[in-house]
Amino acid sequence: MPKIPFSELATATYCPRKLYYQRRDDIEIPDLVTERRALAFEYDELLAADSADLTARPIAVSPGQLRSNLDLATDFDAWPELVSPSDRERLTEGKECRGIVHKVLDLETPVPSMIFTGAPPEHGVWEAQTVRTVAAAKALSWEHERMVERAFVEYPAYGVVREIRLGTRRKAAYRRAVRTARAIDGPPPRLNNRSKCEACEYRAECGVKTRSLRSLLGSLGG
Repeated sequence: MPKIPFSELATATYCPRKLYYQRRDDIEIPDLVTERRALAFEYDELLAADSADLTARPIAVSPGQLRSNLDLATDFDAWPELVSPSDRERLTEGKECRGIVHKVLDLETPVPSMIFTGAPPEHGVWEAQTVRTVAAAKALSWEHERMVERAFVEYPAYGVVREIRLGTRRKAAYRRAVRTARAIDGPPPRLNNRSKCEACEYRAECGVKTRSLRSLLGSLGG
């Protein structure tokens, strides 16, 4: 059975119907994504840079906020490895999935750190990103024949780094994503949560109808 790419597991978690469409198309990585990922390998330089230099970089917060967030991240025991990982952009294959682990940290076990270029949630990690990170951890565990029970998630455009423990709930979400991705052989039902559809590039093709803020206010008598 073909191994499922990490990215497909994340999309299956977010919207199975979107994964159906993505599988037909060649997806190009936007330049901004590439530029923001590169920031995750320049933390020392970012901390030392002045505000003018930081403003010219593809960051999503003020220079002061970026430095403040990175200062918090320096408290992690893994900080030296996050700054200068033992391995980077490593293609890793597990029992069920395969993909690029952005950073492999040499700690008590090989620990993955995955880089995401969007905004972090107020606390924790978005579910689709959690699933992708668990997939990376499971692939490393399979390769090294060692348990991997923690991982890191980085939002470099915001200077935010978070550690997650790979407990039962997160592993269960991964298992659901595997089942969903394997089961897709035609367009899955549309989501009930239409808020996810607003920014989707397949919205028109999918045929989902979303409502503007103006129409929602009108229906409320505003």
